[in-house]
Amino acid sequence: MTIFDQLAQQTIELPSWAFGNSGTRFKVFAQQGVPRDPYEKIADAAQVHRYTGVAPRVSLHIPWDLVDDYDALAAHAAGLGVSIGAINSNLFQDDDYMLGSLTHPSADVRKKAIAHHLQCVDVMRATGSTDLKIWLPDGLNYPGQDSLRARQDRLADSLAEIYAALDPNHRLILEYKFFEPAFYSMDIPDWGTSLLHCLALGDRAFVVLDTGHHAPGTNIEFIVAQLLRAGRLGAFDFNSRFYADDDLMVGSADPFQLFRIMHEIVQSGALAPDSGVNFMLDQCHNIEPKIPGQIRSVMNVQEATAKALLVDADALLEAQTAGDVLGANGLVMDAYNTDVRPLLAELRESQGLDPDPIRAYKASGYAETIVAERVGGTQAGWGA
Repeated sequence: MTIFDQLAQQTIELPSWAFGNSGTRFKVFAQQGVPRDPYEKIADAAQVHRYTGVAPRVSLHIPWDLVDDYDALAAHAAGLGVSIGAINSNLFQDDDYMLGSLTHPSADVRKKAIAHHLQCVDVMRATGSTDLKIWLPDGLNYPGQDSLRARQDRLADSLAEIYAALDPNHRLILEYKFFEPAFYSMDIPDWGTSLLHCLALGDRAFVVLDTGHHAPGTNIEFIVAQLLRAGRLGAFDFNSRFYADDDLMVGSADPFQLFRIMHEIVQSGALAPDSGVNFMLDQCHNIEPKIPGQIRSVMNVQEATAKALLVDADALLEAQTAGDVLGANGLVMDAYNTDVRPLLAELRESQGLDPDPIRAYKASGYAETIVAERVGGTQAGWGA
């Protein structure tokens, strides 16, 4: 299979929440023309797919994306050339969850959190989604606040009940984060904890790797390699960070890291659509326009992938086997330092797309149209 063929079959899932107003805990800067409901979020996401050709799915976040008729929402998406991707639960905006949700000491609170996930499973059935994505904000701020071990037991029981409610074609994909909103101990702080719970649940439970959810200096590509070895890497949440969970555009802070991650993906054969690895974005565009920010992010992933595909795997294995340290490293660095933008422009032209997606979007007039039309109502944002 040629590099063109492999790039053409790559898909990248978009987050509905990236198109609404977002910000930091200090300020949300509202933008004109942002979506007022899930239908408009999907319409904006469809623009990204229209100009890149590789973003055919949109993740939903419940309850942010609650609607009365999910059959209608799925049909709306299909009419725009996209489909519904992962369904994300929300356990971080309810007062009852101050001391935890799936790990809360109160059985009543845990029951409420489990019921929310059963609601998400119903949304999956209505929209055709196959992935239930769980990010757990539960944790402790102080030593002694609760039992670390008991919280893991409660979590295992809660997850088992949710997993049992899935249909045979569904997957549970479990995220981790080493700090925030809890600061002493998160209940799923790392990939090992997520993996242990997934192994206990069954063969349809997988780990989600968010590139912003690690301590500084963590070798993320090593984690990728280990999860691929175990057959438990279910999805990425791509973004960039400088200090913490910054949710900046993927490839903007450390494009070399993104390349190294994609190198492990390519070397393991996990770029193939049947690999079970879902490449998703999880970003907040606080000061940049939403749709161009998503287009740029998709292009960044494509560029890192193209560079990873340029590594001569046979020559690399030969150099590694021979102990040729500089030769092996040189093969990887030569691929990274290659300008792949002409290659991707040629690919887009072969697909009938404009070679410059950003230029094409700006020329479409869509941005001006939504600013003029989306007047009144409540602009979508965090919690909207």
